[in-house]
Amino acid sequence: MNDLQPTSEFRIKRGEKFRQYMSHFSATEKFIFGGLFICALTTMLILATQVNKHFLIGVPAEGGELREGVVGLPRTINPVIAITDVDRDIDSLIYAGLTRYDEEKLVPDIAKSWEISEDGLNYTFNLREDVFFQDGTPLTADDIAFTIQKIQDPDIKSPRRSDWANITAKVLTPQQIQFTLKQPYAPFLSNTTVGILPKHIWGSVSDEQFIFSQYNIEPIGAGPYKLSSVAHDNGGIPTEYHLTTWNKYYTKKPYLSAITFHFFADEENALAALDSGAIDSLAAISPTEAARLATNKAQSYTVTAAPLPRVFSVFFNQSQAPVLGDAIVREALNMSVDRTTIVEKVLSGYGSPIQGPLPYKQATSSKDLETAHIEKAQTLLEKNGWNKNADGIYEKKSQKLAFDIFTADSPDLKKASDDIKASWTALGASVGVKVFESGDLYQNVIRTRKYDALLFGEFIGKDRDLFAFWHSSQRNAPGLNVALYANSRADKLLEQIRTTHEENARNALFNNLYTIIEDDIPAVFLYVPDFIYVIPKKLNGVNLGTVTLPSDRFNSISTWYVNTDSVWSIFTKI
Repeated sequence: MNDLQPTSEFRIKRGEKFRQYMSHFSATEKFIFGGLFICALTTMLILATQVNKHFLIGVPAEGGELREGVVGLPRTINPVIAITDVDRDIDSLIYAGLTRYDEEKLVPDIAKSWEISEDGLNYTFNLREDVFFQDGTPLTADDIAFTIQKIQDPDIKSPRRSDWANITAKVLTPQQIQFTLKQPYAPFLSNTTVGILPKHIWGSVSDEQFIFSQYNIEPIGAGPYKLSSVAHDNGGIPTEYHLTTWNKYYTKKPYLSAITFHFFADEENALAALDSGAIDSLAAISPTEAARLATNKAQSYTVTAAPLPRVFSVFFNQSQAPVLGDAIVREALNMSVDRTTIVEKVLSGYGSPIQGPLPYKQATSSKDLETAHIEKAQTLLEKNGWNKNADGIYEKKSQKLAFDIFTADSPDLKKASDDIKASWTALGASVGVKVFESGDLYQNVIRTRKYDALLFGEFIGKDRDLFAFWHSSQRNAPGLNVALYANSRADKLLEQIRTTHEENARNALFNNLYTIIEDDIPAVFLYVPDFIYVIPKKLNGVNLGTVTLPSDRFNSISTWYVNTDSVWSIFTKI
């Protein structure tokens, strides 16, 4: 016979006594007690909820989509031949390079590390082993060498070819590649951000068919996003590119699950789509439209901006206009321009005044930001032998202070030219403005150096290499020394900057160069414009930093998010 075992019971300590007390309560007392008990329990739950909320914080969560509007159509989404902003925008998300920029700093991407030889000629990159193209094929050093070979191929006509001229790529192992330079060049590393093509796909494409390949519009890379689908209109023209996250992406997966690019013929149609809510974001809009959008606080978007490294200046051609060879004249002209007013009137405030050749060194001192001093400039001229004639124009030894400003037919440059002309006319100069179509300006004016003064913008990369703009060897086309500037001390500094890797030493050289050019006044430096980006208010984590190309806005894409989760703050610290 089985032994009987006592049954285990759950009992509240002193529960029996509590039931005995309750048995003596009347019905009314039981009702009151029950009500009080429920109130106490409810209060405790509310307090617990409030305490929980106090310790909870929102953190980024995966999910959500960004509907991005762009003006133009995709044609060559290929890092070797991409030339338009549309192509580079999508390229930057689908492809990955050896390095990338993170908050203005160059960091490893496909590469996990690199070494530079003591003579500055050899760069050896060690690759990650967990990188896959979006068709599942591993990325190796052979793909990198192939990509560089295509960039260097003269038949391909890559816009990056000059960056890789005279550089030899050697595959050491499947996970290691070495680049050899003919001479030291400190900014070389910035070239290694170029996206890598899959050799197993592009290797069979001939040079003649390279630009026509279907993979230019249906790209396969190793970046954080892959092409998911393409929508077309009735005529077969693409209207949308839908990108989703690549699930084998080797590093931090972006929070945004999808980005859809919507293509528009012009800014007007893109802005209409933004206003109607058909798209969430729009990049590189005009300052005038940005000012309009910024005043509409009820909309679901906000206007953000970041400095573009494009230095707009009036460059003096002293060979074409001898009057500009007088240092006193150049100083007087420089003193007469109100840069702050130009930024407000021409750029609606979306820009920064500058006093020198570097976009990253904006005018901040009281001297830099002072308004135009026309009377002081006139006094300077008169002290140095310049006097007004019957027409109110300064002359000296029968030489009139007269010249023309040459510029392109864009609205902002025409506005700036008119404003500068007004200032210099008030000074006592006879100034004309000649406007040219952009292609005509470059071919027939800039290349031939046939201008008195040129209102023009110089594009300065993140590497801050000013050699092409200010070294005396670059005075003739295709060099970009449009001021025809020649200074032996500046030449030496420009050469040293190119071979100096240590950042503090480079900065010291830049400061010396800046001072020399500023003192010589070969140009009137005006402003750096802003890159303007309209984003939805729900989008967080956007850090534009300094934008060199519009596609640089996606440098921080891994931190962008619209969805959040709530967790206790202690877990975020862990």
